[in-house]
Amino acid sequence: MKLLFDENLSPKLPLHLTDLFPNSLHVRDVDMKSTIDPIVWDYAKSNDLMIVSKDADMHDLSLVFGNPPKVIWIRLGNCSTSQVENLLRQSFDMITLFYQDKNLSLLALP
Repeated sequence: MKLLFDENLSPKLPLHLTDLFPNSLHVRDVDMKSTIDPIVWDYAKSNDLMIVSKDADMHDLSLVFGNPPKVIWIRLGNCSTSQVENLLRQSFDMITLFYQDKNLSLLALP
């Protein structure tokens, strides 16, 4: 279960969450800073990554195209990196079930 963090989230998150989500990446790690969403989408799809984003555009792509890739939509508003990390840690079991369910495309986390 590998994650791809969108540019609207801290590039520190993959390292902070390596115990739960090993081999996860930030878009900067793969030279996709300021890359348009459809290219990020295609990269995640080709590399079996779930996209984690605060961007409603990823939500919209998920509704239009379905999965893969799956999208975890962070809906915390203006928040710290530690708040996002804590949310993902607390939601690990839910994220695991979401990942395993082939019918689901979007997981919105408050």
